[in-house]
Amino acid sequence: MIARILTNQLQERLRTTPVVALLGSRQVGKTTLAQSLEFEKATHYLDLERPSDLAKLADPELYLSSLSDHLVVLDGIQRVPDLFPVLRVLVDERRRAGEKAAHFLLLGSASPDLLQQSSETLAGRISYMELTPFQLTELDNPAEKLDLHWERGGYPESYLATNSEQSLQWRENFIKSYVERHLPQQGIDSNPIVLRRLCTMLAHQHSGTVNLSKTGGSLGIDGKTVRRYVDLLEGLYLLRSLPPWQTNSGKRLIKTPKIFWRDSGILHALAGLHDREQLLGHPLCGPSWEGYCLEQIITSLPSGVVCSHYRTRAGAEIDLVVEFPNGDIVAVEIKRTLSPKLSRGLVESMETSQATHGRIIIPKGEPFPLSKSVKSMGLNELLGQDCFVP
Repeated sequence: MIARILTNQLQERLRTTPVVALLGSRQVGKTTLAQSLEFEKATHYLDLERPSDLAKLADPELYLSSLSDHLVVLDGIQRVPDLFPVLRVLVDERRRAGEKAAHFLLLGSASPDLLQQSSETLAGRISYMELTPFQLTELDNPAEKLDLHWERGGYPESYLATNSEQSLQWRENFIKSYVERHLPQQGIDSNPIVLRRLCTMLAHQHSGTVNLSKTGGSLGIDGKTVRRYVDLLEGLYLLRSLPPWQTNSGKRLIKTPKIFWRDSGILHALAGLHDREQLLGHPLCGPSWEGYCLEQIITSLPSGVVCSHYRTRAGAEIDLVVEFPNGDIVAVEIKRTLSPKLSRGLVESMETSQATHGRIIIPKGEPFPLSKSVKSMGLNELLGQDCFVP
């Protein structure tokens, strides 16, 4: 089993918070992580997609009250949102009894926005954590595994497959199950063929700004419907929307967010890229590498950091603007080359965005300066140390 970075933080959160929600897309390893935890309380696991376990909650207050000395793991909480008021009552009872450790660990494949009811009924009692697919820094010898991780993505079954064919087959099945089953469960009543076409179109617009009206017109649906579908895919941890950097700079800035698939392996399956050779010769190679690096960087940043992209209508851009709480602003450019050059557009964009320093990320290589404030380095080197410090 590959050790997850989140394990220690999750165990600490369980010692201090009554309810912990571990969220992330399906098949990312939430159940495996939950079942591997070592906790002082006995653990009782319920899979809410299993009819026999769901039947036990016909009277949830009565059943869960009998497990007051257990950490109860509720897997698939998005399917039974009516449980949240019951959990609030039980948590308050145990709090009055002086219990501090967690009573419930909720596992779900929907974001807090999609689980809005939990935010309302469990306010002050619940802590949210996100489990992502394998991050590059979680792998042994990440420098050697980078290309494989980029090709297959970080979903455990895809990354750990014995060969490329099995990995691709798993990703194809994953996409099919979402399109035919999980998205309709979230209220999308569109034809699965239309949903698959939408996902494919979003793949070919990966790491770019998406014209929702134009995309909807190609599918025979309106732009508002596309917006709702995109928001849902983001809420299910499949897409990431990177907002535009905004300020009163006087520049004519692009104010549309960039959208990219969070897992590079899913992106490649949607685009019909079967292996690394096809990927390297495809026009999507550059955008795929950019999105992969963005996801690895963003998921490694601490809380409180604001991320955005910068682009003017004249074409000057910064792939990622990272704003820290202390006021530091870092401009990150991502290049699929081993010999990057400092462009005038980057220098001007850094001045406008007031970036204190910049980083140009390349596939591999020792860090070296391109100017007093801009340094080039490999992705693995950036993630392996605190390279956002000037």
